Amino acid sequence: MKTLWTPWRMEHVLGRTKQPQGCLFEPAGDSFQNPKDLLLYRDAQLVVLLNRFPYANGHLLVAPARHLADISELNTSEQWLLMGMLADATAILRKTLTPDGFNIGLNLGKTAGAGIADHLHFHIVPRWQEDHNFMTVCADIRTIPQHIRHTFDLLAPDFQQLRTTTKK
Repeated sequence: MKTLWTPWRMEHVLGRTKQPQGCLFEPAGDSFQNPKDLLLYRDAQLVVLLNRFPYANGHLLVAPARHLADISELNTSEQWLLMGMLADATAILRKTLTPDGFNIGLNLGKTAGAGIADHLHFHIVPRWQEDHNFMTVCADIRTIPQHIRHTFDLLAPDFQQLRTTTKK
């Protein structure tokens, strides 16, 4: 028998995870990146975070900086910028983690599955052929093959480069 070690999830499993002050998508300060908050990208319009409790390695959350709950509340600029970031973040994940595919989407409202319903956010979930196999189906267990801090360190330079190229 093989053992799967995911000790970073224990606080979450036991319900002891410290709840952040304020909104997850509005981390304190004004830094562009912050490993503590898993913040990969922030500017005046957008935020990109690694999901602290991912469905798969590299699971990203992309949100408008403005606190709003519904896609119909986005202005035209936010719509364009969000779609552009979804494309850019997907390209970064494809280059860095080489997944075979992606699930990209959002859940609007608690009933639709939104864990944080009051701040609109998209999920980008990389997928690998054969990665989620019998473990998920038979044991209701997901395996994440890479530590989240290592994933952050791999992705951070590309988001820094993206910031540099979009500021010009």
